[in-house]
Amino acid sequence: MIGQADDFLSGENVMQTFGNPMLYHYLALGAALFVLGLVGFMVRRNMIMIFLSTEIMFQGIAINLIAFSSYWQNSDGQSFVIFVLTVAAAEASLALGLVVMLFRRRQTLNVDVWSDMQG
Repeated sequence: MIGQADDFLSGENVMQTFGNPMLYHYLALGAALFVLGLVGFMVRRNMIMIFLSTEIMFQGIAINLIAFSSYWQNSDGQSFVIFVLTVAAAEASLALGLVVMLFRRRQTLNVDVWSDMQG
C-alpha cells in the first residue's frame, strides 16, 4: 500500500492522473477572475473593495495574456504583463492616496455619500 502512494506522488503519475492544463483552463481562470472583479466592482459600495476588485480584474487579464503568450510561444504577452502590473501598482498607490484623502474629509468610504455633488 505504501508503494502505491509513493508511485502516485511521483510527478509522472500525477500528470497522467490529472492531465496537463490546457489553454482553456487558463482562459477560464482568467475569465472567472475578471468576472469576479467586475461583480465586486458593480456590487460593492466601499471604495477599498472597489479598488481591490479592479486589481482582481487586472490579474485576470494578466493570466490570459500569459496563457496566450505561452500557447503561441511568444514572449510579447509576458512583456506586456509586466507593463500591466506596473500600471496596476501605480493605480493602487494613487487609489490608496485618494482613499486616505477622502476618508479624512467625511470619515466614511461609502460611495453613496460621495455621489452627492456639491457646487
